[in-house]
Amino acid sequence: MDEPRTQLGDTVGTQFVERNLDLVGKLHQRSVLPAVLDVARGGRLSSPLVVDLDPTTVCDLACPECISTQVLHHGQIGQDRILRLAHELADSKVLAVILIGGGEPLMHRSAGRIIEVLHEAGIKIGLVTNGTQIHRHLDQLAGMLSWVRVSIDAGTSETYAKFRPSRGKRSVFPQVIENMRMLADRKSGRLGYSFLLMQRFDEQGRVTDSNYAEVYRAGVLAKEIGCDYFEVKAMLDEDHYTVNQRPEDIAGVEAQIAELRALEDEGFRVLHSSNWQAVRHRSDTVQEKDYHRCAVAELRTTVTPTGVYVCPYHRGNPKGRIGDIQSATFAEMWAAADTAVIDPSEDCRFVCARHPSNVEIATLATGPGAEPCDDFDPFI
Repeated sequence: MDEPRTQLGDTVGTQFVERNLDLVGKLHQRSVLPAVLDVARGGRLSSPLVVDLDPTTVCDLACPECISTQVLHHGQIGQDRILRLAHELADSKVLAVILIGGGEPLMHRSAGRIIEVLHEAGIKIGLVTNGTQIHRHLDQLAGMLSWVRVSIDAGTSETYAKFRPSRGKRSVFPQVIENMRMLADRKSGRLGYSFLLMQRFDEQGRVTDSNYAEVYRAGVLAKEIGCDYFEVKAMLDEDHYTVNQRPEDIAGVEAQIAELRALEDEGFRVLHSSNWQAVRHRSDTVQEKDYHRCAVAELRTTVTPTGVYVCPYHRGNPKGRIGDIQSATFAEMWAAADTAVIDPSEDCRFVCARHPSNVEIATLATGPGAEPCDDFDPFI
């Protein structure tokens, strides 16, 4: 690398947990703002700042509501190639990598070594996982990651077995919770308990099954485990549109969240995702956008075994595919990539978490010079 990366903080604490949700604020960090201004003025970067990396499309769970069903079980990035890729990222201007999927990232046999290579290069690392394999990589996860978010979506083994069944047809809930306890005891970064609200309906539109009643129980468990936060998320359809809920169901969830607020302290917070905010405010499921280029696609990209895509929303979408690291180095792929292949006004009419960032970048393109703030989180 030409120069050492700026070391952005990993402070564990509720103030930081809440601040890391400020995607617009993150654009103004000293190590980020110059690249943002370059993109705002139409420039191209030598590499994105953040990479979502799917090491594999394999998953050991068989969740009926999985939004990634269409991209699952299409192979993985080979062990030799993914280690070379990790070194290529280390030699780039990438500040942060999120191991995600697609499949379950820790199912890749080289997951531990990938983490080590990125960590040694000063790249910040996040992980989205189902938690079943945490024990296999406990040393790396505890000492080298900025954060780990575990998708649980239940507060009991029985409900977990319904919505997150294993391929062995048994609930692995006890194993996941024990893994989280072990990680919480040793972690240097943040640990989150993610709860995706889910309902099932019959042909008449009546609710036949739900995990809504377990929000409070799951939140209590999250704090007892030692998590830094508990996050409630709204269900999306296969096209990433939020699924609006009945007013009484929204009220029931909000009542449980209100109870959980009493558990908040210096080490624990209860969070709403942006899509649950949209549902609870009965917002339109269509988010109109009056711009035709996603500037964030130049700052952040998604690398998978089947190709490189502009973002996770378009993972597996041929229109959003911008390259392939199987046949080129990361630098070669990025230099040839066209990050403008997606038109947000037409292709991203769902509620997008990056929309406020795109609006801010457009403002920076024409406004007065922006004042940078101190670095606090590279996961823009």
